[in-house]
Amino acid sequence: MKSWYRNLLVLMAGVSLLLTAGVSFAQPSGKIEILWLGQSAMRITTPGGKVILVDPWITRNPKTPEQYKNLDAVGKIDLILVTHAHGDHLGDAPDLAKKHKVPMWGPAGMNQSLTTMGVLPAELAPRMNKSGTINPFPGVKITQTHAEHSSELLWPNAQGKPETLVGGEPVGYIIELENGFKIYHMGDTGLFGDMKLIADYYKPDLVMIPIGGRFVLSPRDAAYATNEWLKPKHAIPMHYGTNPFLRGTPKEYIEALGSTSTKVHAINPGDKLEF
Repeated sequence: MKSWYRNLLVLMAGVSLLLTAGVSFAQPSGKIEILWLGQSAMRITTPGGKVILVDPWITRNPKTPEQYKNLDAVGKIDLILVTHAHGDHLGDAPDLAKKHKVPMWGPAGMNQSLTTMGVLPAELAPRMNKSGTINPFPGVKITQTHAEHSSELLWPNAQGKPETLVGGEPVGYIIELENGFKIYHMGDTGLFGDMKLIADYYKPDLVMIPIGGRFVLSPRDAAYATNEWLKPKHAIPMHYGTNPFLRGTPKEYIEALGSTSTKVHAINPGDKLEF
């Protein structure tokens, strides 16, 4: 038997064993898939097959569908992004970073606190700051932007009592994918004039925009930012309906937008979109 044919048979047998054991291989589809898990938790699968998880508040999120409450159901993860230290955004990110042995990027102050407390090792909590850019995968570029919010880190001390610690400053993210498509995950934010600068400079195709009000943009504020400053091709409203204070709805956002060139994707938690 020729050596190349023998090697091929060995390789095929090995792949067969892995498949039998339940190991899956992510295949690049050339498409972008967005899975919304409620609040600001988004799973983004890039055209090259990389999976980016943003603000993964999952197990205690009342809007996350039951089939995703088990963190195994989230599937493969290559990188985690966290916009700020509040529990409904940091959420399950440290546990997922350790589980998958992948970096959890976030505000520098938040990651410094988590490293100092021993929650995450430094290699899983790398630091960056606003306007900082990383290139984690070939063709993928991620930049931190400003967000108008707060970022206290509430964490139990050695006695189990919650303490408020340094959480850095809140951020948003511009995520540029392999095919040039740009996503602006705004995190938690109110209105600020440099949204126009972000739009003019980065030119996002899709914005993931909070609309709940009180702690973030209201539907009316979000509509103003969308129409006057951001002007994206697509928008996904998020961060509403998880508690009594987040009263804004996609219907109110769409009504406030009026006539617009932006296509609004008012999806439900557990829904997927392809671009």
